[in-house]
Amino acid sequence: MGTMTINGKKVEFTDEKNVLTIIRKAGIDMPTFCYYSELSTYGACRMCLVEDERGKIDASCSMEPRDGLEIRTNTSRLLRHRRLILELLLASHDCSCTTCGKSGNCRLQALAQRFGVSRVRFPDTRERYEQDNTSLAIFRDPNKCILCGDCVRVCEELQGQGILNYAHRGSELQVMPAFDKKLDQTKCVGCGQCAAVCTTGAITVKNQIGQAWQALHDPKNRVVVQIAPAVRVALGEEFGLPAGENVMDRLVKALKLMGVEEVYDTDFAADMTTISESQEFLERLKAGGPFPMFTSCCPAWVKYLELNDPKYLRNISSCKSPMEMFAAVLRDKYQAKDAADGRRTYHMAIMPCTAKKMEAARAEFTRDGQPDVDLVITTRELVDMIREAGIQLTELEPEAPDLPFGLGSGAAVIYGVTGGVAEAVVRYCLPDKSNNALQAIRVGGFQMNPAGQYVHLMLELGLLPFLHGAHGGDGTIAGVDFAQGLVAPLHGNLFGLGLIGLLHHHLDKLRLVQVRIDDDLLALLNIDAAADDQAGIFPQYGFFHGKSFLSEKIIPIIAGFMKKVNGIAILTHFLYNIPIF
Repeated sequence: MGTMTINGKKVEFTDEKNVLTIIRKAGIDMPTFCYYSELSTYGACRMCLVEDERGKIDASCSMEPRDGLEIRTNTSRLLRHRRLILELLLASHDCSCTTCGKSGNCRLQALAQRFGVSRVRFPDTRERYEQDNTSLAIFRDPNKCILCGDCVRVCEELQGQGILNYAHRGSELQVMPAFDKKLDQTKCVGCGQCAAVCTTGAITVKNQIGQAWQALHDPKNRVVVQIAPAVRVALGEEFGLPAGENVMDRLVKALKLMGVEEVYDTDFAADMTTISESQEFLERLKAGGPFPMFTSCCPAWVKYLELNDPKYLRNISSCKSPMEMFAAVLRDKYQAKDAADGRRTYHMAIMPCTAKKMEAARAEFTRDGQPDVDLVITTRELVDMIREAGIQLTELEPEAPDLPFGLGSGAAVIYGVTGGVAEAVVRYCLPDKSNNALQAIRVGGFQMNPAGQYVHLMLELGLLPFLHGAHGGDGTIAGVDFAQGLVAPLHGNLFGLGLIGLLHHHLDKLRLVQVRIDDDLLALLNIDAAADDQAGIFPQYGFFHGKSFLSEKIIPIIAGFMKKVNGIAILTHFLYNIPIF
């Protein structure tokens, strides 16, 4: 512990890793382009310069705190330096701000306005670079890059991919994939983390708002929308509502005003996923594996294994993701109606994940050349569409989602948080669904009870790559031996993915949960499944690929558990007229 003097004010510090953190702790908004607390310190932009008592200038992000240090953050010299840095950045930047997808949310634009940079004295002498529009999820414009390196470090340090890096030197320095390849020629999984940290419009999520409006304005289309759980609590903040407030009912009304005919909740499909993955887990448990079992909800995670470690594809659940599971059900539901009225059901999914754009285009999710999900738009795109339509979200009267697909249980809602999928599976499999039993799922620490014949552990995977931004709800169920081997030595390689370093830094997020399954429950849920249903990620005939699998295998499970899962009972009543009592 020590004390620093910042702008004449005494500020105490303890274990802060740099001076910049302490400055922000003192309530000072220090400008920076290249600093993120989760990433390594780079110190490239020099916007966070401070001046000490001897007149020495240094970047606060790379300064180690020391007791007695005196600094100032806003002297005349520092102001001149920051304005000059901004001018130089703008001189080598494509300043087409009015048409840029990041306009209004660009840090370079915001800081230029903050420091009063009204003109640029230096000409732009850089050559124009080709834009990269090959990815289904990400758009790159190298002409807007300011070389802050945020995308390089997040791809390497958090996602473990290293798709982007620096090339050339001096004035010719660029950020690009190896050998200047296009993104579709690399192992990019479309997680979107590079776009999330990009300070300008150099990397953005692929904008498909034009396609959405075109579909909405086509009278031949019946536009049907599904909304993921995370969207409803992320969107309201953009319209002045408290952060985290659920705006689902307002969002339904807004979409109806925009021309959407029916709005459904992806929570419905999340419940279907819970039932199916629970069945598969218990079948694997009886068969002795393969374990660990990963959920298939995250398309970035699936593609990561396809590209880097395909031998572990057998460990991924054979279930489709909730989005694609829902899409298959909707396609079957509206098939006869489309033929009767001569219209086409256009299925739009609103997702928080950029990789979902890539998932919708996968060949296994198409029938007769037509994708089950016609278009995926992100939360940001939806915000822009609502504003473009002139809709005041805060003034709308709430409207509930349409039935029968507007219902969902609490287990479905927790899909939006890390470990939610695995926890929902555990909840479903537990014979005891009392509050005490469900609360015990959240208890941390390594626990074993040898009295249970079937004992396995759930390992939350919020610390794995891609789950930070691509999807926050994925988890896995691991065997006891595996969990022991992972937690005790913490050496070697996790499934060959090179994630042990990440585990070392995130041990506080590691939670292991005991699951006991008695013989009666196992026997009740032990539905024989074709071997092909469990052999790969996306079987050619499997869950929700046709009605036969659903009606013959899943519905009996649901009917047998109606008294235990009341929400599911209501769903089955609406869908298949199965009596609730």
